[in-house]
Amino acid sequence: MTDLFAAMHADLVAWRRDFHRHPELAFQEERTSALVAERLDSFGVDVHRGLARTGVVGTLRAGRSERAIALRADMDALPIQERTGLPYRSTREGAMHACGHDGHTTMLLGAARYLAATRKFDGIVRFIFQPAEENEGGGRVMIAEGLFEQFPVERVYGLHNFPGLPEGAFAMRVGPIFAAFDKFEIVVHGRGAHAALPQLGIDPVPIAAELVTALQTIVARRVDPIESAVVSATQIHGGDTWNVIPEEVTIRGCTRSFVPEVQDLLEATLGQLAHRICEAHGAEADVTYTRGYPPTVNTAAEVDIAAGVAERLVGAAKVDRDVRPTMGSEDFAFMLERKPGCYVLLGAGPGPMCHHPKYDFNDAILLVGARYWASLAETELA
Repeated sequence: MTDLFAAMHADLVAWRRDFHRHPELAFQEERTSALVAERLDSFGVDVHRGLARTGVVGTLRAGRSERAIALRADMDALPIQERTGLPYRSTREGAMHACGHDGHTTMLLGAARYLAATRKFDGIVRFIFQPAEENEGGGRVMIAEGLFEQFPVERVYGLHNFPGLPEGAFAMRVGPIFAAFDKFEIVVHGRGAHAALPQLGIDPVPIAAELVTALQTIVARRVDPIESAVVSATQIHGGDTWNVIPEEVTIRGCTRSFVPEVQDLLEATLGQLAHRICEAHGAEADVTYTRGYPPTVNTAAEVDIAAGVAERLVGAAKVDRDVRPTMGSEDFAFMLERKPGCYVLLGAGPGPMCHHPKYDFNDAILLVGARYWASLAETELA
């Protein structure tokens, strides 16, 4: 395995940097998916295109078994202006690979190339290249359009690079590793007035300020302290000038949680607070709460398999089988709702965190990720 992967390292770096130069946002991954399909085909992998618009599924068979597993990588970029100054920086204004999906795609391509050349497994490997992980739920769309009906599998696996975790180390856990992500919007309807005559209006600005503060009591006083939750108001919009009390103020934000009971509590309590606080001041509230991504929940048997593969690859000292969960979210959760599996973190070493304009994927872990995928397939389908 080492010799084959070492020989392709330069190619992997070149592919990754090419993807980085040409980032594409959710459901717009035309160039990326075309290159993925072209390379899979050149390796001898059967290719299907079109799920969730730009999704690609590769199928590789070896031996006689009909057992099948899926390995998934995401392809989309983020609407962020890159500030790295790198020679291979984004060529597209307002878009960059700020989360490492360029690296995820490349690692899975490397594994596909190796497995197609060696075929040291007995069964079927599905390579899922998914669009629109960032905010748009491309995984959910692929499933709704028949991903697992057209390409049946027993288990599904995912991977994400993680800055701050030691380079080449692995981390995973049984149960939720990433949180559910929901969005909310509260529109406070008051009554506009001249700023010099506030008694003639119902000022939505202080009502909104009170409401933002009150939202923090949901976690502090309504959620069981043993559980985890976050309520973040991330936007406040209202008013157009200095001397006019506006008609309305809009508050937007998100919540994070790990279990359905807490998710239900957050939704219900947020609505109650908004309506009651507004009512107390003579105002009205329109509340919209949108369920986004469910929690990303790993299953025990698959965590054990993934951890064993990682330990053989990098040593037990570099594998954390019980990492603390993070309040980030991931739409691989939709696949784990349908199939047992494991989502792992691969350490990227020091550097800016994902979603930062100076983030860049660490090319030193390309081979580690590709070898992990290949070893996982060979282990599962031994």
